[in-house]
Amino acid sequence: MKAHFGALQPVVKEQIPYDKAMVEANVQILDQVSKLPWKAFGPGTEGGDALDDIWLDEEGFKAAQKKYLDSLGPLTAAAKEGNLDKLKAAFVETGASCKACHDSFRD
Repeated sequence: MKAHFGALQPVVKEQIPYDKAMVEANVQILDQVSKLPWKAFGPGTEGGDALDDIWLDEEGFKAAQKKYLDSLGPLTAAAKEGNLDKLKAAFVETGASCKACHDSFRD
């Protein structure tokens, strides 16, 4: 996820030209891979870089997961539309939801 989200950063900072195809491709991959890691946090999977709060605060973890996954809708829509201003706003929201989850649930 980090590589594909990170590929968008120079676009939203206007450090590189907006390339709609590249943005769409990275957002599409991000949308797909964002659905994958959650099974790794089921019962009996404790440990690794995850904090125990994932298992102790399952409701909070699920809420953080939902917020992150929901943030991908506007990001996907902005990428498809090719609107840089909307992409910037959605990028900030997705990044914030990702960070919030990591801050709360990752060591």
